[in-house]
Amino acid sequence: MSVRSGRHGRSGGHGELPPLRRNSRFQMLWMGAAASELGTTLTWVAFPLLILAVTGSAALAGLVGACRITANLLFSLPAGAWVDRWDRRRILIAAEVVRCLALAALAAAVLTGRVALWQIVAVAVVTGAADSFFGPARAAAIRAVVAPGQLPEAYAREEARGHAASLAGPPLGGFLFGLGRALPFAVDALTYLVSLVCVVRARVPRRPAEAAEAAERRETGMRADVMEAAGWLWRHRGLRAGLAFALVANLAANALLLPVIVMVEARGGDAAATGVVLAGLGLGGLLGATLSARIGRLLPPGRLMLAVVGFFALAVCATALPFGPYWPVVPLFLAMVAAPALNVVLRVLLARLVPDAMTGRVVSVFTLATMGLTPVGPLLGGLLAQYAGGAGALVAVGGLLAAGCAVAAISPALRGLDVPDATAGSAPSAVPVLAELGREPVSER
Repeated sequence: MSVRSGRHGRSGGHGELPPLRRNSRFQMLWMGAAASELGTTLTWVAFPLLILAVTGSAALAGLVGACRITANLLFSLPAGAWVDRWDRRRILIAAEVVRCLALAALAAAVLTGRVALWQIVAVAVVTGAADSFFGPARAAAIRAVVAPGQLPEAYAREEARGHAASLAGPPLGGFLFGLGRALPFAVDALTYLVSLVCVVRARVPRRPAEAAEAAERRETGMRADVMEAAGWLWRHRGLRAGLAFALVANLAANALLLPVIVMVEARGGDAAATGVVLAGLGLGGLLGATLSARIGRLLPPGRLMLAVVGFFALAVCATALPFGPYWPVVPLFLAMVAAPALNVVLRVLLARLVPDAMTGRVVSVFTLATMGLTPVGPLLGGLLAQYAGGAGALVAVGGLLAAGCAVAAISPALRGLDVPDATAGSAPSAVPVLAELGREPVSER
């Protein structure tokens, strides 16, 4: 029995899917994202280092990080609705052009020695807004070019890519910043250009047929569209408890960067040492991505979430132990090993359950619901680092995570979060909720 060739690249004569490695459209999207995410992790370290060099204030460095996340969240809801209405290929291309030009302009300003704080803030806001469009559009693109049966493998590769970038990016960013303050930003601009070329070559469907038909039938306004997606998420049992827990977890996780930088510097480490320490997150996540299928089967998602975040809290506190500037590599590595399993489960579940015509909106609403407090994270981390020192700030952040776990563990709804049987035709009773731990939610992260 032959199988028609469709949007997912099914084989035409044998009814079997070709290996994902032969899906050229997915491979182009993957390579483009790998390039841009490597650039993003370069500037993840370079941005606070630049602000510390320009102003000497950890609090201001945290404020700039908060501005980028805030812009991402403010634009996320309208961006999701527009992704479901507009040409997704053009959205991806436009987002990459904007991010490339913004980083190139910042690199030029740094190179000429005329960079000011307002310019750094402006670039953070512009790139954060572009991220809010790129994320849901790329999520829809992955669904459009990958067969449903290959989504777990595709998302596991996505996780591995992101954590590999987190492994290579921070030390490379610190090294490049040491060579020249403009270099990390120039390289980031170049990676967005590479991603742009890959998006064009991937031939992302402009809008799936069912999404186009739904858009033509839909006469509601943007607010009603967003409320429809919010209602879809709200109706799942146990989701409210999971969202509340994710808010606290992501607030704490996004407060880590500046305290780690300040503590490493206080212990005599330079920019390169800071990059090596932060690479522990990427190394642990990379290992975790390869083990995600096994780890995801150990516990139901709700209990696994409690276990992962609880262990993460202990690891954050352990980074403050006085064992030298490189010691935090060990607990940060261990903290990230289990996180990718939850992220893979979540992505696959949403991709299988959410109607294609609602993908952009659901991704955006989910991002806002789980990341609503993350703009406070960098600011909180900066203030704690400035007034309590890096080690004291890390103990405080770890304590916040531990307290959140203790409160969340009381909720039967959260403990009962589970993935439904894939063969059951009904909607799930609940879905797991966990965003990326320890990484700023930009672009595809």
